[in-house]
Amino acid sequence: MKIERDDSSQEKLNRILTTNLDEFIHIAKALSTDLRVEIFKALLGQPKNVVEIAEMFGLPASTAAINIRKLEEAGLIQTEMVPGTRGTQKLCSAVYSRIVVDLTHVRSEPSESSVEVSLPIGQFVDSQVSAPCGILSEHSIIGEMDDPRAFFEPERIQAQLIWFRRGYLEYRFPNRVPRGAVTRHLELSMEICSEAPLHKRDWPSDITLWINGKEVGTWTSPGDFGGERGMLTPEWWGVENTQYGLLKTWRVNSEGSFIDGRHISGLTIDELELDDLPYLTVRIGIKPDAVNDGGMNLFGRKFGNYETDLRLKLDYVRQNQNSGDDST
Repeated sequence: MKIERDDSSQEKLNRILTTNLDEFIHIAKALSTDLRVEIFKALLGQPKNVVEIAEMFGLPASTAAINIRKLEEAGLIQTEMVPGTRGTQKLCSAVYSRIVVDLTHVRSEPSESSVEVSLPIGQFVDSQVSAPCGILSEHSIIGEMDDPRAFFEPERIQAQLIWFRRGYLEYRFPNRVPRGAVTRHLELSMEICSEAPLHKRDWPSDITLWINGKEVGTWTSPGDFGGERGMLTPEWWGVENTQYGLLKTWRVNSEGSFIDGRHISGLTIDELELDDLPYLTVRIGIKPDAVNDGGMNLFGRKFGNYETDLRLKLDYVRQNQNSGDDST
């Protein structure tokens, strides 16, 4: 996919998403109901919170949240927790104002142009964390809370919620791009938020991502979300504790690095030197000099609001597709 910006002087976000038919499938699924189309159209006008959307379409808040999540997962909208008249509110806004589908770019074998890997959050290969910290499986606490030694317990691979105040987790994703192919686009998504005692919606934290030792960029989480149960969070984990996070997606391509469509750094896909490596090293954490060092929570598929692990997608082209050499 290619992202462009119009030369328009309008103050509102005016981004163009250029995609092909194969990549458009997940967008089409998100817009497959009249309701989600109308919600997206409403957000093109101006950002709205979940309550406003529910009232606009006469929906229960839970139904509005489910449909908003579908649009968010497709990358069409983004959500942020912001201060409201009573506490905080989930503000939704459109990421793109136009979608252009290139009908001439059709893959004959879609499975050979992209690969995806989902990695459980407990499968980190290295960690350096400080208290408060802890690990939960779907059913219980792993090790002792606020003890970094718990991060070396064998049961950590069953983790569904991990939190720490400072430090990082490091993962290794298998590189499934065929040898000789050239990686053109990387996408990494996860559900995360800040880490405060119990929970606190106004608790900013600068969460940074590194890939192969290169700093991709930092997202400032607005807070640590609790007080109401996450859609997937087990009943045994009390609502006074952290319950859910926000789904964030880092993307790196030839134009730079982005978080949910917003440019965050000039680091390009070529600088990551992904091709022909047996694995990708992914580190997520809080920098020692972070301005907002509010820690982080990382959610697995059994906790929070999104049924997802760490998800990595790599788009690639084979060299004969990329070279443009028509000679025989």
